[in-house]
Amino acid sequence: MKVHFIGIGGIGISALARYYLLKGHKITGSDLVSSEITDYFKKKGVKVFIGKHKANNISKDTDLVIYSPAVILNNSERKKALKLGIRIRTYPEALGELTRTHFTIAVAGSHGKSTVAAMIGTLLAKAGLDPMVIVGTKLKEFNDSNLRMGCQKSKVKNQKSLLVIEADEYFASFLNYWPKIIVLPALEADHLDFYKTLDNLFITFKRFIAHLPNEGILIANKDDKNIKKILKKSPYNIIYYSLKDKEAERLKKILKVPGDFNILNALAALKTAQVLKVPNKTSFKSLSQYKGSWRRFDITEVLSPKPYTLIDDYGHHPTQVRVTLKATREKFPKKEIWCVYQPHQYQRTNSLFNEFVKAFKKAPVNKLIITDIYSVAGREKNEIKKKVSSQKLVKAVNKSFVTYLPKSKIESFLKKNIKGGEVVIIMGAGDIYDLSLRLKS
Repeated sequence: MKVHFIGIGGIGISALARYYLLKGHKITGSDLVSSEITDYFKKKGVKVFIGKHKANNISKDTDLVIYSPAVILNNSERKKALKLGIRIRTYPEALGELTRTHFTIAVAGSHGKSTVAAMIGTLLAKAGLDPMVIVGTKLKEFNDSNLRMGCQKSKVKNQKSLLVIEADEYFASFLNYWPKIIVLPALEADHLDFYKTLDNLFITFKRFIAHLPNEGILIANKDDKNIKKILKKSPYNIIYYSLKDKEAERLKKILKVPGDFNILNALAALKTAQVLKVPNKTSFKSLSQYKGSWRRFDITEVLSPKPYTLIDDYGHHPTQVRVTLKATREKFPKKEIWCVYQPHQYQRTNSLFNEFVKAFKKAPVNKLIITDIYSVAGREKNEIKKKVSSQKLVKAVNKSFVTYLPKSKIESFLKKNIKGGEVVIIMGAGDIYDLSLRLKS
């Protein structure tokens, strides 16, 4: 079978592309810009079209086209596939088909999805359950891949093989998934360009939870007030976890990744493993060895021009900003901490503006640089872009340690002003990652 992926460089859809490639199918792909991910596929001999999407990228012998939900309706490649009568699926639809043929553990929520799914996946792998894992990040344990193929046949008689996935709520994508276990680490306002209101978000999460079968299990963070709210009077088999659990103190002592939020993430993984009858001894050992994932508090020691600690982090929601900077200060209590933050999407920055201001006002850092908002193709509205900016955010924070710099000037500023010994955290879900790469080189 020949499969074409529109937006193959995306961190989610690329995992599915790896899956089809490893299954022996011929694949092609397209994306607007080159990246580490598109370069990986090119090295594997995959034809990847970079630049503006073109109808000619779709050949007549293509059997299936899979595209990101962010791809606009009049995308030329999508239209060509429809014209040729080629079967097309969104990434969530294609992944949803896999959830029907596997015993699926889906991690959903506003934050922590990637880390919890990664912890569960690596834990179950080390326990010998050999799961397939599809996550929105690259894992060192999976050779810097966002896919672990796992065993495609269950080791247990009359049971389906295991699949661990990150279930994204944007565009209500997770309504395509049919899990047996749902893990819910956090629930907050986000993606309000799609949901409009927090109540709509809650309603959609309830619809997703209703995908559980009668014997299904919901593993949920008891410390999250919104989770408790939507699960009130819930008929499902719920296993709660919280920082008050007896296992929390032990996890705090053994985890390599810092912060209370990571203790909660590890508790979610531990509870999931217990459901699957994995011995606690195995779980604690695996969690103690968890190395973290790509762009989730990813630490590198930079030696030039002067030695300092560089942290790369994907955080782009006010809560993620707050807890990650708190964890940075806890890990480096006596160090000077600099943060470079790139807001992600005008809509998010506008709708959560006051929450961002509060998070930055109390940020335990010595220097905070906020650069221009990363504009997400196909998701921005001009009227919103006129209303909000990084300069307005800096002005609202109104603290002496906060400043604005265009992205093009940050590298030279850091190299000129770093004296040695500092901790520099680069944070955001956009192309600020490029800066991290340059600083590491």
